[in-house]
Amino acid sequence: MTADTHSQMINEAPELREFRTEVAAWLEHNRPADPGFLLPQTFMEVGSERVLDFLRQWQYKVWSSGYLGMAWPEKYGGRGMAPAYQSIADQEMKRLRVPICFNVIGLGWAGPLIMDIGSDYEKDKHLKGILNADDIWCQGFSEPNHGSDLGSIQTKAERDGSDYVLNGSKIWTTMGNYAKYMILLARTDAQVERRYNGLSFFLAPMHTNGITTQPIKKLTGEYGFTETFFTDARIPADCIMGEEGQGWRIAMKTLQYERGAEAGAAGGISILSIVMNDLLKMAQDVEREGQPLMKDPVTRDNLVKFLIEEKALYLAENRIAIPALCADYPNSLSLSGKLRSTEFFRRMRQYALTLQGAQGSLYVGDEDSVDGGFWQRAYMNNFSTTIGGGTSQVQANIVGEHVLGLPKD
Repeated sequence: MTADTHSQMINEAPELREFRTEVAAWLEHNRPADPGFLLPQTFMEVGSERVLDFLRQWQYKVWSSGYLGMAWPEKYGGRGMAPAYQSIADQEMKRLRVPICFNVIGLGWAGPLIMDIGSDYEKDKHLKGILNADDIWCQGFSEPNHGSDLGSIQTKAERDGSDYVLNGSKIWTTMGNYAKYMILLARTDAQVERRYNGLSFFLAPMHTNGITTQPIKKLTGEYGFTETFFTDARIPADCIMGEEGQGWRIAMKTLQYERGAEAGAAGGISILSIVMNDLLKMAQDVEREGQPLMKDPVTRDNLVKFLIEEKALYLAENRIAIPALCADYPNSLSLSGKLRSTEFFRRMRQYALTLQGAQGSLYVGDEDSVDGGFWQRAYMNNFSTTIGGGTSQVQANIVGEHVLGLPKD
C-alpha cells in the first residue's frame, strides 16, 4: 500500500474504509490468471480478438460485481451510489494492477456526455451497453491533414430524408475496427461564415454499409488505432445529438471529459499505473559497475526530483476540490492536468531508459532486456497520451489563453 493510499484511508469515513477493504479483497480473489499473451498497458493497444475477448470478459465481471458505473443511476446499469465509492474502487484497481477496463471512450467520454445532455431515448439505448462491454465506442474527431484543428473538419454529413449521408475519413480511431458506435463530429453546413457553426455531433452506428476501417500499426509493433472511411454511409437522422450546428459546443464538452476536467466517468482504469515506486525498484535492481544504480548520488538526486513532482501531481488533485486554494486562477489545475501529468510520465519513463544504458535500446522479446522490455513499451505508449485529447502544444495554448489570459497570437 502506498503512503497516499494509507493517508486516504486514515481520513475516510468508516463505511468507506470498509468498502475499500471489500473491493481490495474482491480484486485479489478475482484477479485473472496470466492469459499467456501480452496484455495492453493502455486502452489504445487492443489489437487482437483474443485480447479484446479477455478484456471484455474482465470488464463485464467488474461491472456485474458492482464495481463499475457505481455513481450512474440503477435504471441505466449503475448502482446510484456516491462518487466516492467509485473513486475508491478505481484506486484499488490501480494499486493492485488488475487489467484495464478497455471501453474507455464509452465509459469516460460518451457515457458521461449522454448522461449529462442526452435525451431519455439516448440514455436508455446506450448507457447499459457501455458498462457491460456489449457496446464498444470509438471517437471520430481527428482527420488526416488536420491534426488538432477540429474546426477544419471536412467529413460531411448531408441530410437526405430520414438519414444523414456521411463522406470523409477519420484518423487515430481507437478500436474503430471493434466499435459498435462512434461519437462523430461532421460538417453539416459548409456555407456558414464561422466554420465552427457548421459542425454537428452524432452518436453514429459503425456497423453500417459504407463505413470501413483500416488498422494502423503502432511504434510498439501493436495495433489499436484505425483509419475510418465513410463512403455514402447512411445513418438515421435521430443519431444527431442536439441540433444541427451545435457540434462544436458538444465536442468541446466531450473533450473536457477526455482531458480530465469534468467528472462523471463510469470508472475503471484505462491505463496501467506506472509510478515512481516502479522506477525506484528498477534503480535498485539494475547495476552499473557492480553497484545498484540507487547508490549513485546523481541518480538519487534525479529520482528525488521526480518523486517531488509526482507528489505534487497527487496533491493537485486534492487541491482542485478546495476552492480557496484555487482562487487566483480558477480551473487552472483542471485545465492543465492532462499537460502536467502526461509530460511528467513521459520524462519519467524516458529517464528509466537512460538509466538502463545500452540495455535501453532493447525491446520486448529480447532476453537481455530489463524487466522484459516493460519500460521501453511504457515509454513509447506514453506518446499516445501526449497526443490524444489534444497535443501537449495545444494543451499549453489552452493554459495560456484560458488560465493566463494570453492572446491567441
